[in-house]
Amino acid sequence: MAKVLCVLYDDPVDGYPTSYARDDIPAITSYPGGQRAPTPEGVDFTPGELLGSVSGALGLRDWLESAGHTLVVTSDKDREGSVFDQELADADVVISQPFWPAYLTAERIARAKNLKLVVTAGIGSDHTDLDAAVAHGLTVAEVTFSNSISVAEHVVMMILSLVRNYLPSHQWVRDGGWNIADCVARSYDLEGMHVGTVAAGRIGLAVLRRLAPFDVQLHYTDRHRLSADVERELGLTWHDSTEAMVPHCDVVTVNAPLHPETEGLFGDKLLSTMKRGTYLINTARAKIADRDAVDRALRDGRLAGYAGDVWYPQPPPADHPWRTMPHHGMTPHISGSSLSAQARYAAGTREILESFFAGRPLREEYLIVDKGALAGAGAHAYSVNT
Repeated sequence: MAKVLCVLYDDPVDGYPTSYARDDIPAITSYPGGQRAPTPEGVDFTPGELLGSVSGALGLRDWLESAGHTLVVTSDKDREGSVFDQELADADVVISQPFWPAYLTAERIARAKNLKLVVTAGIGSDHTDLDAAVAHGLTVAEVTFSNSISVAEHVVMMILSLVRNYLPSHQWVRDGGWNIADCVARSYDLEGMHVGTVAAGRIGLAVLRRLAPFDVQLHYTDRHRLSADVERELGLTWHDSTEAMVPHCDVVTVNAPLHPETEGLFGDKLLSTMKRGTYLINTARAKIADRDAVDRALRDGRLAGYAGDVWYPQPPPADHPWRTMPHHGMTPHISGSSLSAQARYAAGTREILESFFAGRPLREEYLIVDKGALAGAGAHAYSVNT
């Protein structure tokens, strides 16, 4: 029998929900391109429930415990002597989400003598030291594509919110005002703008498809160029690097994984090459942008707005400058954790565990590291130094 250690975010401040705003959610059975949605042998939850918090336990508790496994669920992960650190020593499986990541450093992996499988409930496994995972022969997996469209929708929302100055305008209403001039003094139309994405994988391409009807000029850069058919269909302009693309754009959205080539990419040097008044959206990983450089670029007017859904560390300290910098549209890391997405990544997590316990190969598209090397989706998205 196995010990499964699951790190999830805290329950709502007023308690775990007893009812929900909607009675159901649409059933998604496949993704763009034909990949099928998760197909576990069974689930012990109702789609649309809050599964990503501690009490939700990703819907795994009844199934795991009835099979004789031990499930430990905690939100306590970062402080010295955390529950995560205490329970990690003899854990066989670690599960966490990008929204509340359990940072599996090389030191933690070295201490976890029984660890065999690391699962990201969602997408993005950079909170695991992949070099150390390769060196220790771990399997690292994530529920690829489960919340990609959720994030793409969030990106489009953030672009419109910044360009149309939605959040400050909404605040005027909440505060009892009707100050139209104040609201529109920073409001523009998206129509006709040049919008570029850094990376055009599952999320980046979904963003491009959703923006095309807005009659914008679309740009992208990616280490894997899209087909000529897709470029013609969407009217895309390809650039061979981020540095080549951003001077042409009014809006830039970052949809790339975090790896050595992208860490710190949006620093003072790159930001200085962007048009004055560019909007920058980052729902990928916070460390792709230099924290203080973004703050400076908003204060000196180089950037007209920054909307991000990702921070470092997560959760960020109360004095993190992105909480108080001007013209921002920051959210806690929620873009991929809608109740709709949770149903898919919880089901995918169970599918991965079912295969692992049965000794069956995991789906290729779920693999990040396997048999001492990058594998599956990981070989496409990441690089390691081992």
